[in-house]
Amino acid sequence: MEIKLIEVRDCATFVPMLAIRPSPRSEAERYLLARCGYGRSPADQGEYILLARLDGGPLRYDPYGWEHPARTFQQSHFWLQDHWDEIKSGDVLDVEFILGETTSPKVSERETCGPA
Repeated sequence: MEIKLIEVRDCATFVPMLAIRPSPRSEAERYLLARCGYGRSPADQGEYILLARLDGGPLRYDPYGWEHPARTFQQSHFWLQDHWDEIKSGDVLDVEFILGETTSPKVSERETCGPA
């Protein structure tokens, strides 16, 4: 399993999230993922992204399964599926920038709001 913590940003939105790519590290993990419907091969299983709000809430594997704010979570989920290797744990994922609504990505709130 590969795990990353990300800061999802959108218009007036800040959501800390947990992202997991189910890349099996053993035959036992591959088997369990296969039994849950994530495909039979490690390559197929690694195409999924599991995403959840870090402050609680459901863990989703389907980008279309999100509710409010659906746009923020769906776009983040789709982007992570296509760009997993481009983001590292702790990075900001800016939905407005991804959609071309702004010309530069947002910086982390940790840089603008001070310590938590």
